[in-house]
Amino acid sequence: MNDLGHLSISVKLAIKTASVDDEHAFGRGVADLCLGVRETGSLNAAAKRMNMAYSKAWRVVREAEAQLGFDLLDRDGPRGSTLTSDGEKLLTAYLEVLEELQREAETIFADRTAG
Repeated sequence: MNDLGHLSISVKLAIKTASVDDEHAFGRGVADLCLGVRETGSLNAAAKRMNMAYSKAWRVVREAEAQLGFDLLDRDGPRGSTLTSDGEKLLTAYLEVLEELQREAETIFADRTAG
């Protein structure tokens, strides 16, 4: 039997709306953009940190907002962007749930692959 100690598990989390069956409205990419905006105050800076074109980041955020039915960002032109209160609440919940699921998945995986 092989030793599985070199393996790890990674959890992916996506938030979907009830009206769209196949697509997720908010996942890691949108969360990373929002986190970047939270940290830098700029969607452009957040996109650059992810090696993403600003136009693509803008499109990704707009598509997520359309699916979610609320704005994630307050845009203030050349002064940058901030998260809306709904955007902040969603990002915080997403990151907390992801962290909790990751910890639980690591525990379960370790239990199931031990010895």
